[in-house]
Amino acid sequence: MHNISIQAPKSVVMIRPHRFTPNVQTAKDNTFQGQAAGSTAEQIASQAHSEVTQAVSALSDAGIRVHLFEDKSAATPDSVFPNNWFSTHSGGHVAVYPMYSPNRRSERRHDVLELLKQRFRVQDIRDYSGLEQDSLFLEGTGAMVIDHLERVAYAARSRRTSEVLLERFCAHFDYEPMVFDAFDLSGTPIYHTNVLMCIGTGFAMIGSNCISDRVRRKEVLDRIHGGHREVIELSQQQIADFAGNAIELSGSDGPVLALSQRALESLNASQKALLEAHVSLLPLNIPTIELAGGSVRCMIAGIHLSERP
Repeated sequence: MHNISIQAPKSVVMIRPHRFTPNVQTAKDNTFQGQAAGSTAEQIASQAHSEVTQAVSALSDAGIRVHLFEDKSAATPDSVFPNNWFSTHSGGHVAVYPMYSPNRRSERRHDVLELLKQRFRVQDIRDYSGLEQDSLFLEGTGAMVIDHLERVAYAARSRRTSEVLLERFCAHFDYEPMVFDAFDLSGTPIYHTNVLMCIGTGFAMIGSNCISDRVRRKEVLDRIHGGHREVIELSQQQIADFAGNAIELSGSDGPVLALSQRALESLNASQKALLEAHVSLLPLNIPTIELAGGSVRCMIAGIHLSERP
């Protein structure tokens, strides 16, 4: 049995949508969203359902335990991205988050939290969702990229990432906050940090050129290097192709990096070789899901909790 890294969970939560569609409420600040030209709503929903089904199968075949939930509602178009509304942390801690877009707030599910309590050791659930009334938002491990080994929460400022709430989260969960400004190719603030960077056990991928302030950019890179990780730089175009939106998981034959087929195809041979020194690459073909402006990392909520016997 391979050693399990606390950075790379072996169990995850995923949601299979039955009425998927790109979310009109999030399009204003998510420039990664796209349009499915010539496809009906029914075709888009069917394709997304199939893509999640195939992704779950591929992850399961790699030895990752997927706890799959169904969503048949048309009121929650982004439910396929559960990592935004909850996160789990070693020691039995769970956080529930306030969401920026009103139609994303219904994604929070008691049955998911009940599964966590039944199957894993949960000491407490800290629910920040009531802070939506105060216009304070922190969209989980979309807004934050968490280094579980070095106890750092990296966060790009955006409408979906309240610096006040980030500080509060870090105080409660014992993380060091590292906040910065980052912009995409169009000059728009990057809406979620997890499209910009991915922290693995022995490596990190980051589009550091998106971080506008040179001094802060160096501080972020120095902090990542401080964890003795190999840093793989991503271009702005690779970020646009979701290369940063990946997640390391613990499979039955060792660590894997789950990323989209589009993301994999954007990487050059040298980058792939650097990654393959640390992980096996597990591409998932999800072009319809990516129309919503998120990719594989957004689809996977890692479970960093101890299993009950």
